[in-house]
Amino acid sequence: MTAVTGIPPDLMRKFIVRTTVWIVFLAIVLFGAAGTIRWTPGWIYIGFLAVMSFASGPWLARHDPDLFRERLGSFFQKEQKGWDKLWMIPMLVVWLGGLMLMALDGGRYHWSQVSLWLQVVGFILICAGFWLSMLTFKANSYAAPVVKVQKERGHKVVTTGPYAYVRHPMYLGALLFSAGTTLLFGSWWGLVAVALLAVVIALRAVLEEETLKAELDGYAGYAAKVRYRLIPLIW
Repeated sequence: MTAVTGIPPDLMRKFIVRTTVWIVFLAIVLFGAAGTIRWTPGWIYIGFLAVMSFASGPWLARHDPDLFRERLGSFFQKEQKGWDKLWMIPMLVVWLGGLMLMALDGGRYHWSQVSLWLQVVGFILICAGFWLSMLTFKANSYAAPVVKVQKERGHKVVTTGPYAYVRHPMYLGALLFSAGTTLLFGSWWGLVAVALLAVVIALRAVLEEETLKAELDGYAGYAAKVRYRLIPLIW
């Protein structure tokens, strides 16, 4: 794999270690909140994340080595906008707190009653959200985890793939994934966290666009052409 992609072995090791630690951390959070490891939706979620993460990493390394390096960057970077560093804090709180709430509801206390078919719909939404994220990576080589204009990489406006329909397809994918997660876990209360996450993401989308309009040639014209930020025909 390294010979094909040109990715240094130490970078691949970093990906493997980071992904493993992240999956284990999420498992501890979810099953700790659920109060049991005998929780099928939790294992489905963790298993899906593990398989898709370890499969998509090498794919991205082959498809776009530069983006692979960018995605392995820190959530706090020197070139990152100051407001985006502040945004990371409430985003992580809402996202992690939401997962804990879903696990408390669906795995421990069972406050909600969600039918099996809706849980299946939830898993389908998770798959759809992940698929949309992968389409975003395929189309946009500049999809860094932080808001910055990558002048050293010749950053340019991307208008193909999902960007032909919405200006922030990865954010839409994240919301689909989150909504699917709370349904899979059988938690109506988790929808409160999803709504809060949508507000936090929408705020970032607006601020990010102001940055791109000011610093990235052609983005203002693209934004005028593609009217919707997250949801076609709505916003």
